[in-house]
Amino acid sequence: TEVTLPPSLSADLLPPRLPCPPLFEAMAAAAVNGGGGENKAAFARIYDALKAELLRDPAFEYTESSRQWIDRMLDYNVLGGKCNRGLSVVDSYKLLKGVDVLTEEEMFLASTLGWCIEWLQAFFLVLDDIMDDSHTRRGQPCWFRVSQVGLIAVNDGILLRNHISRMLRLHFKKKPYYADLLDLFNEVEFKTASGQMLDLITTHEGEKDLTKYNIGVHRRIVQFKTAYYSFYLPVACALLLSGESLENYSAVENILVEMGTYFQVQDDYLDCYGDPEFIGKIGTDIEDYKCSWLVVQALERADESQKSILFVSHLCTTLPFVIIWRLSLNS
Repeated sequence: TEVTLPPSLSADLLPPRLPCPPLFEAMAAAAVNGGGGENKAAFARIYDALKAELLRDPAFEYTESSRQWIDRMLDYNVLGGKCNRGLSVVDSYKLLKGVDVLTEEEMFLASTLGWCIEWLQAFFLVLDDIMDDSHTRRGQPCWFRVSQVGLIAVNDGILLRNHISRMLRLHFKKKPYYADLLDLFNEVEFKTASGQMLDLITTHEGEKDLTKYNIGVHRRIVQFKTAYYSFYLPVACALLLSGESLENYSAVENILVEMGTYFQVQDDYLDCYGDPEFIGKIGTDIEDYKCSWLVVQALERADESQKSILFVSHLCTTLPFVIIWRLSLNS
């Protein structure tokens, strides 16, 4: 599956594209491009049903103000994205079944798993924005920057993660693959959180010494932080829905993780050069000393003189640092 690249991003900067069986190439395309209009409309309706169930959860005695808070928090953080991860569960399930249209029950179950992934994405983003001290997300202020939210957003992130367990229990507890679903979400969450930890501690090291960054470090971060939950998880959910054992599809996992790595390379580029109006956020990877694809490539390609510019500018925390770095990347 070819992903559209920004015109100024040279193809030789990208990792090599792996061969992929047609079925799973199509499923990976769904993860990148999302589903069709009919899928999106049905998918959106199921969000409303799931939210209504959570707001009536008998395990907690909601007050009117707490119900309104959760209602607003969910709409603000779960919605607003392209829903490619969630929709790819539906599309992958259809491909595995070899049908164009799912039954009402099949559509509901596939969409519920898709929304669980969108909830997981919201959980990661709410906390990631706090850790990175970000300003915007999906074209609006980060949740923790909204008036009267602040660090309540930490607890909201925990609630988002717990909502996933509630939805899985409510709709899949009697399914033979329920335990596998729980294991899958727990495993992917662990990998993603570990990737986030690696990103954060590597940033501390790189802030002091830029030579700590290399392609191996970058690859390890993006595989665990992004690829598993963005590309592997949706297809794995569809496989379980289809009655398949994930143990039989380790090669598929490897292919999808490679595609997730490819996706993150583009994201690193857009963080620096993308239009905030288009990508929905103001990129801060350079200012935050992240081990991004751009700095790794700059270090690999730069001569000693250019590296000196990078190292000197790296020690500066003011705006000129950003300007110098971007100029050096263009040289």
